[in-house]
Amino acid sequence: MTHAHSTQAPTHAHGHTHSHAHTSDHHGEAEILELDAQVLAEHTAALIDRLPLQAPPRRIVDLGCGTGAGTFALLDRFPEAHVTAVDTSAAHLQRVREKACARGDEGRVRTVQADLDAADWPDLGTPDLVWASASMHHMADPDRALRTVHGLLAPGGLLAVVELSGFPRFLPADAPAERPGLEERCHEASARFHAEHVPHRGADWGPKLTGAGFTVEDEHVITVDTGRTEGARAGTVGAYALNSLRRLRRSVADALAPEDLAALDRLLDTEGPGSLLRRDDLTVRTERTAWAARRPA
Repeated sequence: MTHAHSTQAPTHAHGHTHSHAHTSDHHGEAEILELDAQVLAEHTAALIDRLPLQAPPRRIVDLGCGTGAGTFALLDRFPEAHVTAVDTSAAHLQRVREKACARGDEGRVRTVQADLDAADWPDLGTPDLVWASASMHHMADPDRALRTVHGLLAPGGLLAVVELSGFPRFLPADAPAERPGLEERCHEASARFHAEHVPHRGADWGPKLTGAGFTVEDEHVITVDTGRTEGARAGTVGAYALNSLRRLRRSVADALAPEDLAALDRLLDTEGPGSLLRRDDLTVRTERTAWAARRPA
């Protein structure tokens, strides 16, 4: 749930997408989370490498794990670690288990289905590191969730919160030719929708972390811009753009001018001459902000 652009993932529900607040359309959400993981893999690895860890973590919790982008990046980086992957979606967790088995890592991954808005969380052990990527903004009461994480972390343990700045951009500003600036207008409508329905998206997590008792040790922004891509990666970016803009359409259709909606539908028509998949100028442009916060020893 980074679903998932989170997503958000990227609903980024990604708005990213993390599955935490979404109980339907898990297949479509899973697909977009998988594409998000592929496109942003090197940035995820860079975020993990930057964590101010005092020692390699042995016990990790991935909150709102989606289909496991963070889980497996963390396993790759910390070969002695075990990860507890937590999500509300049984379908996403099944994918995590299948991937763990395919990798030979089934002994290193434990899945837990849980609603993190519930009053009582399941037993997640005493982790050294909690990873929450594109999931905290879906919490109904993120301040309470942060206090809960503070309580379960080992003394001196670290919480990493990673959030996308918003929905990724894919098209040039002058596209499509008949409605230049379409994507930006879609983003403006999406921002209004999410301000009402996902009020914590785009929050400054620093003060929230401090308020929950953490010491914030690092905050930084990673800018993502893939540039034009070729070959298999271009196909992945095209699929990512198509799935992301399909999800975006659901939240903005009622707010767009009819001409804009028609232009968007032409982009999303994979059989039509104006299909996104026929373009050679797609890129992925977004920002991710990461906070590293320690529970004092």
